[in-house]
Amino acid sequence: MPMHPSVLPASVSLYDARPFFEKALQYGVQHGIIDQPKLDAICADAPKGMVQIARYFGNEFLRPDLEKAKDRIVNLVSLYLESASGGDLRQAAESLQDHSFLSRSKGGSDLLKALLALPENTVFDTHPGAVDASGPPKGLAEWSLKSFADYQAELARRTPLHQEKGAALWLADQLGLDAEELEEAHTHAEAVIRTALLVLATRRTAWPDWVAFEKTVAALRKKYRPDSAETLAIVIPANLPPEFAAVVQALQQSVVADLPRILDSSLPARRLFAKDSDHHHPPLLGRYFWLEDMASEMDHHDRAISRAWDKATGGNCDDGSLLTLFVCVAAGAAPKTLLTEKGAAALVRNIQKAGAKPGFEPELARQYILDHAPVQYQEAYVQLWADFVDEAQAALQSDSAFAQQDALALLRRECNVKL
Repeated sequence: MPMHPSVLPASVSLYDARPFFEKALQYGVQHGIIDQPKLDAICADAPKGMVQIARYFGNEFLRPDLEKAKDRIVNLVSLYLESASGGDLRQAAESLQDHSFLSRSKGGSDLLKALLALPENTVFDTHPGAVDASGPPKGLAEWSLKSFADYQAELARRTPLHQEKGAALWLADQLGLDAEELEEAHTHAEAVIRTALLVLATRRTAWPDWVAFEKTVAALRKKYRPDSAETLAIVIPANLPPEFAAVVQALQQSVVADLPRILDSSLPARRLFAKDSDHHHPPLLGRYFWLEDMASEMDHHDRAISRAWDKATGGNCDDGSLLTLFVCVAAGAAPKTLLTEKGAAALVRNIQKAGAKPGFEPELARQYILDHAPVQYQEAYVQLWADFVDEAQAALQSDSAFAQQDALALLRRECNVKL
C-alpha cells in the first residue's frame, strides 16, 4: 500500500554528502549572511591555499598533488567550521563571513595537529618516533582527508589516554619522580597511577624501588591481616586537578580490587608482582611500577645473604668454625660450627659406616658455599675447603683399624671440637 505523503517528512530524511563547508556556504548565500565581496575573497584565497598545501605535502607543480590539495583545503575548512559551530549552519556561515577562508583552513589544520599531539597509548617512551620539524607532523597528510566523524572518534579515543598520562605525571611528581625517569623506564600510566595510590595510602613520600616496594607490601600485610578489623583505604589526593579525577577514580577501583591478592601473605611479593625464573606470569605483573635500582637491589640481596650467613655461622668466621660447618654439610648432617666430642665421634662413624652411601661428599659443601656465603668470600672459602679435602678426605673415609681415632684427631686439629 502506498505511504501517505504526510508521513514522509517525519520518517524520511535525505543524506547530504556534501562537505560541511559547501553546505555552510550555500546556507549563508541563501540567507543573506555571506555577501558577494566575501564570495570574491574566497574565490581569490582558495587557489593560494591550495598551492600552499600542495607545497607543504608534496609538490605544487604536480596535478595529482594539486587535486589532493583541493580536497584537503575543503576538508580542513569543513572540519574547523563543523567543530566550532557544533554543526550549526548559521554559525558556520557567520564564521565564513567574519573571517578569511585561509584562517578557517588553518583552524582545521590546528585541530588536526592538536589531535596528533595527543598520545596514541599510555606508554611513556623516550623516542616516540622521529619527526622532521621542517615537514608536516606524522599522520597529518592522512588525517587532512578524513571525515569529521573520524576526527571525533579519534579525539574521543585519545583524550582519556592524554588524561591518564597527565594524571600519572602529576602523581609521580608528588612522590619525587619526573617524566624523564618514567620515559627511561618505558612504563605506562596505569601502572604509575595504581602504584602512586598504593604508596600514598601508606603515607610514604618517595617513589619506591623494588626493595622499598617489597617492604611496603610486607608492612601492609603485617598491618592489614585477614583477621584484622582495620581496612586499607585507597584515597584519591584531595588536591588532584579536576581534569584527572575520572581516570584516577577508575584506576582507584582497580587497586581496591587487587587488595585481596596484595594483602595475601601466602604468596611472596616477587611472585605476585615481578617476573622471575620460577613464576613467569605473576597475577599482577605489569600492573604496578617501581624504579629499577640494581645497586639498591644488590645491596639488599648482599645484606640478606650476610644476615643468613651470620645466622648459619653464628658470626664465627675463623677457619675452624667454617671447616666444622662444611664437614657437617658434606656428611649430610645439620650445619654446625661447634661439635661436642660425642657429636664428632658420631659424625665420623656415619662417614665411615660400611655399606652405606658415600658418607662424605665434598661437592655438597662446595655448593653450599656458592649458594649461601657472601659473594666476596666465596672464592676464599672454596679454596679453604678444597685444601682441607685434599688433606683430610683419605683419613675421614679410611677403613683401617685406627681410622676412627685418626679421623677424630684430624677433626680436633682442624675443626671446632669441644673436649
